[in-house]
Amino acid sequence: MGKQVLHIDCPDEKGLVYRITEVLYNYGLNIVSNQEFVDATSNHFVMRTAFEGDRTPEGVVRDLNKALPADANIRRAEIGHRSIVVMATKEAHCLGDLLLRYSYGEIPADIDAVISNYGELEALSRAFDVPFHQVSHKGLERRAHEKQLQEVIDRYDPDYIVLAKYMRIFTPEFVNRYRGRIVNIHHSFLPAFIGANPYRQAFERGVKIIGATAHFVTEDLDEGPIIAQDVLPVNHTHTADQMANAGRDVEKTVLAKAVKLLLEERIFIHNGRTIVFE
Repeated sequence: MGKQVLHIDCPDEKGLVYRITEVLYNYGLNIVSNQEFVDATSNHFVMRTAFEGDRTPEGVVRDLNKALPADANIRRAEIGHRSIVVMATKEAHCLGDLLLRYSYGEIPADIDAVISNYGELEALSRAFDVPFHQVSHKGLERRAHEKQLQEVIDRYDPDYIVLAKYMRIFTPEFVNRYRGRIVNIHHSFLPAFIGANPYRQAFERGVKIIGATAHFVTEDLDEGPIIAQDVLPVNHTHTADQMANAGRDVEKTVLAKAVKLLLEERIFIHNGRTIVFE
C-alpha cells in the first residue's frame, strides 16, 4: 500500500486528534504527516493526515465513523497519479508551463488531453505528445458547444479539468456536471477586477501590485473558492500591456501551484472558502 491521505472535518471537541491517530495506530499504520486547524469563528475542526502501511486498511473509515461525531466528514484518498484535461484558448504560457512540468514529473498527474476552441496551441501540445482537440464555438449556441466539449472530456473521464487561460464562461449546467473538479486561473488578484480586461482595469486604477488567482469554478463568475494567489509590484511607469506581460509569469506559477496542491489532496472547502495545508 502506498501513501494515503485522510481528510476529516467536524465540529471541534476534545480528543479528536487522539481518537483519529488511535484508529490508525490500531491498524498498524504509520503517520507520515499530520496537519490540523480549528476555525474559531465556527468551532469547526479540519485535519489532513498522510499515512502508509503494509496493507489496505479496509476498516479505517468505518472505525473512524464510530470514534468521531456523527456529522463528521471522512474521506480517504490515495496519493498517486491522477488524470487531468487542460483547456486553453490561444495564450500559451500557462499551458506550456504545465506541459513542461508534466514532462519532467513535477506534477503528479497525467495530462490526458488539451482542448481548445481554437487551433493555435495544437503544435505546442503535440510537441509533448499530448492529444489535442479543437472544439470550435463558432456558429454554435453555448449549450450546443458545451455538449461537444462534454463528449471529448467524458472520453477521458479526468479527475480534474484545468482551465489554463480558457476564455469562455460556462453555463451552470456544465459547472454542475464537473462540480469540484474544474480549476481556473484568473489574471488578477481576486476579488478585485473580476471579469474581462483586468490589467486594463488595474492600469486605470493606478494599482501598485498585480497578481493572479487560482480558484475552483462555480456558477458565480470568478467567485469560486480560492486555492492560491500571488502578486508582484508595479508602478506608474508600467503600461497596461507591460502589466499583462509581467502578469503572465505570476499566472503560470500560481496555476501550477494550485494544481499540485489539488493533486496532493491538500485542500479543504469549508463555508465557501478553502483551507490549504501546504
